[in-house]
Amino acid sequence: MLESGDLRKGTKLEIDGEPYVIVQFEFVKPGKGQALYKCKLKNMVTGAQFDRTYRSGEKFTPADLEEVQMEYLYFDGNSYCFMNNTTYEQEMLTADQVGEGKAFLKDNTVCNVLLFQGRPIGVTLPNFVELRVTQAEPWAKGDTASGSTKPATLETGHVVQVPPFVNEGELLRIDTRSGEYVERVKE
Repeated sequence: MLESGDLRKGTKLEIDGEPYVIVQFEFVKPGKGQALYKCKLKNMVTGAQFDRTYRSGEKFTPADLEEVQMEYLYFDGNSYCFMNNTTYEQEMLTADQVGEGKAFLKDNTVCNVLLFQGRPIGVTLPNFVELRVTQAEPWAKGDTASGSTKPATLETGHVVQVPPFVNEGELLRIDTRSGEYVERVKE
């Protein structure tokens, strides 16, 4: 059990059978009376947010969360299929659960899937993935303006800004947190 004194930004709680994370936290000690803990909570399943104030001495149940390494297998048009690397069980996740990461998912990518009471609620991709360029404008000699970039389409369909020397068919390292080009990968 957690007490109100243990609350911090990033703490994960279970409230009414749902997992919540504290996204903003403020400790208030008025001149008289008990200390107050003002929290902005975000539902980890639906994404809904709300504010709640707790008094000192209240108790909370920590959320029953587990992170499991899973391999992305395929997209069937509605759901993303992930396989547990140890038990070989498959879990289907919705596009909302995968979130922004779907732009960087390719077959056999190993990810961390967040489970709440045994059911998947979210995915964390590796920080960097290697993706092949499927479409990019050719580089014209003399296009050397500093800071110039051009759009390139990756094998997942995601469009990223790249330096002008990047060509079709090249393998690029992409930062999944920002969605930006990092470097070319030697093959």
